[in-house]
Order: sequence, then C-alpha cells, then structure tokens
Amino acid sequence: GGMRGASLSASPGPTTLSIFTLWTNVINQSFFIFLSAGAGGWSPLVSDRYQWLEVDLGERTKITAVATQGRYGSSDWLTSYLLMFSDTGHNWKQYRQEDSIGSFPGNSNADSVVQHKLQQPAIARFLRLIPLDWNPSGRIGLRLETYGCPYTSDVVSFDGGSSSGLVFRSPVSRRTSRDVVTLKFKTLRNSGTLLQAEGRDGLGFSLELERGKLLIDFQMGFSISNHQGTSASEPLRLASLGSLLDDQHWHHVAVERRSSHLNLTVDKHTERVQIPAEFSHWDVEQGFSSQKSLVSKRNFQGCLENLLYNGHNLIELAKNNDHQGNVTFSCAEPVSVAVTFTGPQSFLQLPGATASSSGGVSLGFQFRTWNKAGLLLTFDLPQQGGVVWLYLSEARLWLQIHKGGRFWLPGAALNDGQWHSVEMNSKRGRLTVAVDKEEGGSAQASPLFPVAIESHLFFGGKRRSSQNPFNVFQGCMRLLTLDNQNMDLIMVQQKQLGNYSNLQIDMCGIIDRCSPSRCEHGGRCSQSWTVFHCNCSDSGYIGATCHSSVYEQSCEAYKHNGNTSGHFYIDVDGSGPIKPQLVYCNMTGNKQTPSLLFLPSLLSVSCVKQHLVHFDYSSREEQLSVAISQSEHCEQELSYHCRKSRLLNTPGGPGSGRIQTYWGGAHPGSQQCSCGLQGDCVDPQHYCNCDADRMETEDSGLLTHKESLPVRSLVLGDVQRPGSEAAYRVGPLRCRGDKNFWNAAFFDKETSYLHFPTFHGELSADISFLFKTTASSGVFLENLGIKDFIRIELSSSTQVLFSFDVGNGPLEVLMESRDPLNDNRWHRVRAERNVKEASLRLDDLPVATQEAPTDGHFHLQLNSQLFIGGTASRQKGFRGCIRSLQLNGVTLDLEERAKITPGVQPGCPGHCSSYGSLCQNQGRCVERTNGFHCDCSLSAYTGVFCQTGDYTFKEPYELSRNSSALPSSIYSDMTLRGENVSLSFRTNQSPALLLYVSSYYREHLALLINKNGEQDARLLFEGVGLKSLLNVISIHLSISLIFRLKIGQQKVQMKSVYFKFPLHIFSTFSLIVFVSPESGDLDPDLARLASLGFAGCLSVVQFNTISPLKAALLHPDTSPVVISGPLVQSNCGSAGSANPYAEENTHHLSGKRWTSQLGLRDITIIVVLCVIAVVIFVIVTGLAITARFLYRRKDTYRNQEVKGVKQDDSPDFPFNNQADSQNLSTENPKEYFI
Repeated sequence: GGMRGASLSASPGPTTLSIFTLWTNVINQSFFIFLSAGAGGWSPLVSDRYQWLEVDLGERTKITAVATQGRYGSSDWLTSYLLMFSDTGHNWKQYRQEDSIGSFPGNSNADSVVQHKLQQPAIARFLRLIPLDWNPSGRIGLRLETYGCPYTSDVVSFDGGSSSGLVFRSPVSRRTSRDVVTLKFKTLRNSGTLLQAEGRDGLGFSLELERGKLLIDFQMGFSISNHQGTSASEPLRLASLGSLLDDQHWHHVAVERRSSHLNLTVDKHTERVQIPAEFSHWDVEQGFSSQKSLVSKRNFQGCLENLLYNGHNLIELAKNNDHQGNVTFSCAEPVSVAVTFTGPQSFLQLPGATASSSGGVSLGFQFRTWNKAGLLLTFDLPQQGGVVWLYLSEARLWLQIHKGGRFWLPGAALNDGQWHSVEMNSKRGRLTVAVDKEEGGSAQASPLFPVAIESHLFFGGKRRSSQNPFNVFQGCMRLLTLDNQNMDLIMVQQKQLGNYSNLQIDMCGIIDRCSPSRCEHGGRCSQSWTVFHCNCSDSGYIGATCHSSVYEQSCEAYKHNGNTSGHFYIDVDGSGPIKPQLVYCNMTGNKQTPSLLFLPSLLSVSCVKQHLVHFDYSSREEQLSVAISQSEHCEQELSYHCRKSRLLNTPGGPGSGRIQTYWGGAHPGSQQCSCGLQGDCVDPQHYCNCDADRMETEDSGLLTHKESLPVRSLVLGDVQRPGSEAAYRVGPLRCRGDKNFWNAAFFDKETSYLHFPTFHGELSADISFLFKTTASSGVFLENLGIKDFIRIELSSSTQVLFSFDVGNGPLEVLMESRDPLNDNRWHRVRAERNVKEASLRLDDLPVATQEAPTDGHFHLQLNSQLFIGGTASRQKGFRGCIRSLQLNGVTLDLEERAKITPGVQPGCPGHCSSYGSLCQNQGRCVERTNGFHCDCSLSAYTGVFCQTGDYTFKEPYELSRNSSALPSSIYSDMTLRGENVSLSFRTNQSPALLLYVSSYYREHLALLINKNGEQDARLLFEGVGLKSLLNVISIHLSISLIFRLKIGQQKVQMKSVYFKFPLHIFSTFSLIVFVSPESGDLDPDLARLASLGFAGCLSVVQFNTISPLKAALLHPDTSPVVISGPLVQSNCGSAGSANPYAEENTHHLSGKRWTSQLGLRDITIIVVLCVIAVVIFVIVTGLAITARFLYRRKDTYRNQEVKGVKQDDSPDFPFNNQADSQNLSTENPKEYFI
C-alpha cells in the first residue's frame, strides 16, 4: 500500500470543523478516501441547501461507490444528497441513476454506514456532495467514504483551427468479420468532424457532430463529374444518435461492424443499422483523420481520448511516431460557468451598468431551453417609470417596453435545446437587439424615449413574482457580459456579487428526454423542461408512449365488437414491433368463424428452361407468419390445368422459400396430388392427373399445412415440349379463427392458479384479458420482485385495481363500474404502465390514469414466477374464467398449462350471455366451443348478426331447375316425422297461393288465402290425405296484416300476429317452394290460383331447415331456385315493420304519459278489432264450458261434428271449405291458438 494526498474544500462560510484528516489507501489498484475529524465530521454553521463538500482527488479517477455516515456522537446526519463530478472544478455534472434519479438516500442515524454502488462508474478528478435533506432535529453532518481505482488514458486536443487535425496511419491487420472503433470526446462546439476513415476506391466513413448529435456517414466511392473528372459521391447517412453532446463532458462512442450490420453506441444507448454490401469489409488503408470532411463545415474543437481501432491505440501510435496537424497531447479546457434556472422561484439579480462616456451600454448572454415561453431578462427604467421585458413566446424572442410598445425579434424555434446568443446595445436612445448574430440575426427597436441599462438586472424572473406577468424561465444561461465584461458567477455563488435564488451555478442541468425517444411505434417526441410528450397521430397506436395498438389482433375480435364483413386493420402482435396490416374480414364464413384474406400478386416471371413465377403479398413476411400461426385454420387453393405437362415428376412446388414435394389437397412430403390421396387419378400408376401425360386434365386442391403457406413461387419445368400446354391458378390465402382470442382457463378454487416465467416489462408493459365470475373479489395476476411488483385484482364486485411499484412506492389505478362485475358475463380489462403514466381500461368505460413521478425509478424489476388466477401466498385467489390473456402482445397459453394443473380446467363455455345481444332481428345465439354464432333461420335477415347489412342483391333471373331424380341436397334431414313450415306475410290480396311444397313421392302441401265475401279472407291448409280449413282469423281486407305461422304435422299454430297499416311497398311474384313441380303435376285449381301471383310481403319462409326465400335473394347462382317475375328485397318483414308501435310509441317508466302518433282512424280500427277479439273470446269460452258439461254427461262421447262452412261461390276459387273431421285431432284442442 501507499499514501496519496488529496485536498478538500467546502462551501463558503464558517464550519465547525477545525482539523481534517484525509486517508487514502492504495491496495491492489483500488483505493478509498475516509474523512474524519476531531469534531466527528463535517458540519457547516448554516444548514441550508446552498452548502456543499468538495473533494479533489488530484487526478482523474474511476469512482465506483460512495458511503456516508452521520457526525459522531451527534444528531447530525443527511437523509438525502446529490453527487456532482468534474474534471476541472468547474462545469459540474450531476450523477443520475437510471438517467432520472438524481438524489441518493442518506442515513437514518449518526452511526450506521449507508453505501451506494454507482451503476455506471464516474470518471472525474473532483467530487462534490450537496446536502438536500437532513435530520430535522439536528444539522447537516457528514462522514464520507469514496471508493474507486486509478484511471489512465491517452488524450489529444484540437483547437478547431484550419490547421488543426491529426492523421492516424492505420495499423496493418488481416481482414476480419468484425471491426471496432471506440473513443471518448468532449467539446463546447456543437458541430465538427470527430473522425473519418478512408479505404480503397474512395470508400470510407466519418463520425460527424452536428447540432449536438452524432452522425455516421458512409462515403460510397467516386462518381463521374462533368467538368473535373472524378469527384466524391454524396455520402450515405446511416444513423444519428445522442443529443446535447456539446456540454463539455466526456461521451463514449463505439462503432462496431458485424458483417451486414453496424452497431453505433453513444454513452449507454445503441442503435443497429444495416450497411451497404460494399462495406462488408472496411479495408481502412489510408488511415484515420480528424480533419473536417466533405459533410462538415467545421473542424472539431475539443478533446479525444483512448481512440482504439481493433484494439490498437491510435493516439499512442501518433505520439510515438511523426504526426500531422496542430495538436497537443493533453486536454486544454476553457472555463465556462453556466447557471441553471430550475423552477418558478429561480432568479438571478446583477447590478446594472454605469453610464459610460459614450453614453452606450451593451449586454449579452447565451441561453438554451426546451420551453416555448419564459422571461429571460427584465430591468426597470426609473426615469421614465417603465419596465423592459425580454421574453420567449411561442419559441420566438420578444422585447416589450412599458409605455414604449412591443417588438418582435428575429429567430424562431428557439426552444430546440441549442445555445442561442442575445446581444443588446443601448446608445443615444436607440436599442439594438441581435439574436444569434453569427447567423445574421439582428433587429432594432425605436422606443419613444431613451432606454438605459442602469438599474438592477433580473435574469429568469424577479424576487417578487407578482411583478412578473410572464412565464418563468427554465433553462441554462452562460457567458453573461455587461459592457463587454464577463460577470463572475462564482462570486455570485459565494454571495459576493448580486443575489440569486433556486439556481444551480457552475452547471447546466438540461436533459434531453427525447434522446433516446421513449415514444414507441414511430410516435413523435416533443418536450418541455420537465416532461416529454408523444404525438401518436397516424401511428396506429395510443397511450402516453404510443404503446398500445388501436386495432384488434384478428377478425374474430372485430366480430365480437359487432362488426360485419369489410376491410379492417389488424395488429397481429398488439403492442409488439409488427406494424398493422389491412386485410379483408369475411364474417359470414361457412364455419361460422370470421376469415381473413391475403391476395397474392404477380411479382416476377422468368422463362429460360423452366417457367418460374414469384408471388408477392401486400402484407410483410412477419405479418403473414404471425397471422398464420395464430389462426385456427389456413388454406390456399392451387390449380394446375395441363396437356402434356407433367407436374410432380419435375422440379417445382409451393412453399415459403422451400421446394415442396406435394400438390394441393395432399399431405406434405407425400409426393402426391389430391387424386393420389383419394385414389381416383386418371392413371393409377401416377399420383397426379397431369403426370399421366396423356390428355387435358387438371390437379387442384387446398394447401392446409401452415408450414407451406403462403405460396411464394411456382416452378413449372415441363412446359417446353411441343404440344405442351399448362395453366395455373394460385388462390388467395384464407385464414379463419383466432386461437388466442378463445384461449381460456377456469379456476374453480380460490387456491388454484397457473404459473408462467417471469414477466419482463422493464420500461413499458401492457396487460389485457377478459374475465367472468360470480365472486366479488380475487387476484387476476401477480408478479413479484425483491421490492418491485405488479398486480391486477378484482377488489370488489364493482372495482378493478391495478397496482405496481418500481421503487418509488406503490402506485394504484382504480376503475369502478356502475354495474356489478360478478354477473357471469365477459368483461375486458386493459392495463398499461410506462415511464410516463399508468392507465386502466374496463370494458368501454373512460380510461383511468395516474402520472408517474418525473424524477424517479422507472425500471420494473421482477424475479419471481408470474401467477395467474392467484398469488404466491395462495390468498385472495380468483374464481371464474380468464380468457385471451396477453402481456406486451404475447398471448399466454392458458389452456395448455391448465391441462396439467390441478384445480384449473381448460376452456370456458357460456358466451351467449355476453354476446347474444349482437344477434338482431330475432336471430338466435348458439353456443360453440370457441365462441358463438347467430342462427338466422327464423329471421327475415341473414349475415353474421342477422342484419343483411353487407349483401348486394343481383337482378333476378331464371335459373335451371334441379333435375336430380332424388330430392335436392339442400335437404339436411331426410327422416323427418313431421314437416315444420313457418312464414310471415302481409297482403291485401285474396285469394292467393302463399306456399306450395311437393315431394318426390308426389305428396304436396299448400297454404292458401281463401276469399270469403268482400271484407275478409281465410287461410286454407291443403295436403294429400289431409284437408283442413283453418278458421284462424278473418282478415279485414282494408288492413295489411303480418302473420307468423308455424305448421307441423296434424297441427297449425299461429306464432304471433302484428297489425300493420299499409306501406304500399309491394312486389308481385309467384313462388313455388322446393322441389318445383312440372305444370302437369300441379292441381288445375292450384295452377290457376298460382297464375295470379302474389302481391305483398313474404319473409322468414322456412320449410324444415330450408330457407327458400333467402336462397333466392342471396344465393341465386348456387341455389336450385327458379325465380319468375321481379323479386325485390324489402324490410317489410323486419321486427320494426312487424311491430310498428315499437317505433311510434314511447313508454316512460318514470310515470310520464304515453306518446302516440296514431290518427283517429287508426284508433277506431284498433277499438273495432279489440271488440271483435272480446266477442270471439266470449264465444269460445262459452263453447268450452258447454263442451265440458256435455263431456261429463256423456262419457262415451269422444268426437264432435264440425259444422260446415258456407262454400265460397267465387268461380275463381272452387275449393270446398268443408273440413274433414276425421283428419282433425281433438285430443289436444289447445294446439289451436291465436
């Protein structure tokens, strides 16, 4: 060991310290400094925030830790403090943990030692400790230890002149796959060339400093010039990193080339970029230079340290050999004292100037800020009783003179964080102000009276804030001059000149909160002095940092939001890096599952010996890959039409960059086509039709193996022979279903849970899931660290709580619902936490947010397992279902983990309770294993939600009749014991044929409207072996009626009756339902009636499971339907049309009167109908009582004659309306009802 001296200084003013002993022990290249004293440590007489303790280590040292202790035997200790470091004793830099934590926690008593290891070692000669808080029952008191090790370096300094620069000859080295350049630099100038490397053929790169940012440019060799032969081409800018690098502090830079990419590191931040193929090897033969390049207009002014190229110290080589340029091998640093205005109470007061003989006064300073507004300078005009204000507004500089007007000064966007200079000259009553004079900015103000700068000058504000009508200034100032004399701010700090409050003197505390940007997904970052803001417009993402996607992850999710078919943006990985993509979602697929569509486009075609074609898709490779993997099923059709053009016995096939040995419809690797798999190829010796090589044929089928999708290229190798013909078709890629959306688990005990690996969301985390439960509380999710944690729980039946701790203390976001959340229906939770705020969303309620501390910890450090549905302590567990759980866009497979976990079951049925309301117009919600679908068979509408909003109906035309001798394949049930027929109609016509059905065995069924007099009509049901007159209702022909009938074998039921006044929207057509009989098979009377057609509205026509009217309207090309005459789609059969009073009448439950828009005639009709209904009811009741009495008197009487009905004498309708009593079942007379 050995001893090494060091010096100590403290803030101005007397202290209680008389003797200090400084011990420095050097052991194994490490040291520590221990401060003690006879009085027990350092303690100033005045305890305020203007005190500090400064240690001079004698030379630059690598400091790794500090430890503090209170004064011995006293009540004096620090509870928090700041650390500052400097190389020169000026221009201090505050040390920050995690880039935001400025303060260090201190002691809780006078004896314990609290040590802090620095996350990043500080390299400095001077250390300054500034007390922030101390024991309120004592004073500032301190014993200090500092730990570290010696630091050595090679330094070179450049003065920025035209001859300043250094050429480094590159050491000879063999070609490698990796090249590395590292260095450190410090400067006060914001632009200049740090380094440029030159290789063969004009290739090279340069490191440029431009406006405080570091740029890397590649020189792409030479180009041809029209006048001077060859000249350097325009450089290629690859990356930009860092900010505020002109702060006269050391910054670390590393450039690493690895094959085709480059890593650029500035301080702790790295950016990876692709490089041109020409730079796969640098071949730096000409060496390195620090002289200005073609891009930069300035030489570098500042210092470089430890410049290494592939491990070779270039500065050491330059010192030991001849070097070029005017340089010194030490770092000469100019002294520049800055001052930081931190907040509303900050101001600096300096004395004004005395009038010179020339009568002129000049004032100058430089400033930098992020704020758009703030008062820079103000002073009084005692003789005129006025005030002068120099201030920023909307990032422009303004000069306002009380009683003298307001003047706009040159310069814009002065809140860019750069240093801007201001010069003010007053001479002979004329005031001249220049902003950034070197760049040509100046202006003159002509007040009505002379302006003299003789009173006190206030920078940044005034002692009495009430006299300041402008926003306070937050930023830095330096180089304050008065009459071309520098104002000594160190004297101000020592209370020997002027006055100040809440300033940081001898440092500029500006921070660039947008470098690196915390805004994700291309969000644009802007900032003020204390906060940053992300503009997420046009990015497709929302949130304080543009983290969460505004789009759903699949068509399935859009469907359950109530959307119908159309184009949608889907974000397959949520908040992940993959961008949203526009796809077409077909919500009405055959599998009742939404499908998305990717269309291939022809990218290129080449024909030499083979026909090679490449396909492209509008979506990127990573978008397609994720969409395919998370879909339940994907398929793509391949068709090959051939004549003497073989298929699989020549090279070629589908695949994602890999040759496949099978065709559509077969299994991967089978070397077969679909016919080979089914055994029906034209030649049994081959497994593809086209391989028979004999006739014109085809091979087609679907690719369903996900690893083979999508088809990227086809190679057709047998198309060059004489007589060869081939045609191919690649269909769109169709994917349906979403495995992630329905991935669920059911927790049936409070002690049951699932566990997953630790969740990593250090800077930003988003969690989303759906839940349903009948319990009033429970923990959905929890992950713990040593001190940090994150948790989401159902805290009560109406509240969801999101809580976490990143080291600043627990932060909670609470969301409360008006309705109970334990209603066994699905509810969606979305929580997000980032460096700026935390947010919580519940269903469609407004988002709840909590702001994060501006200066504090922001890394979430977890180390335990992630618990789902419970906690590590197995308390407050969740009972119910959790579905579609995603963390930072990644779905956790709950079902797979639930299969091997006791107390947890995979899947969770029961979706209609939550989504059933999406089914409209009497559509019925049907449960599925994963989701639901709307059964529209009993609705007049179709579509995913029975709303038909997305169908375009073609003009009707006649189709060929189903010629099969057997019943059509559209019949799904051939073994029915009864026929179920239902329909709704509205008409003024009678007689009319509503429906006719005939079978393969010449049985038939007809539903008729029979004319009876002039004012009513009756429904007649006729069938082979069964003829019945349905005296269901007499129809008043002046009113249009909608009937909903259900006809079963041996029964006729009226489902519902709604009254509707005429809308006069009719279409005339004749409809004969499957199977259409030939004219000779139809009864002559029915044929004559059918020839009249039908004028009115038909809807919800269903025969067993068949909906012929929907088939005619929606699928005329594919259904065995014959349409005669015009068939017009109408909403006459909708629920709104069927029940007009639902729209026209409003019933207020609060006790208000009914409102009606019915006319007098409408009311009269309703009254008449009500009277008729009452009379019918009385008659039927009387008959029922009489029948019961007769039944008791005659036990053997079983049947009752049905009285005849007078036959209609209309020649157009000769049917006998006499009912056959033998075919009417009287065992259950309740089957007849209205």
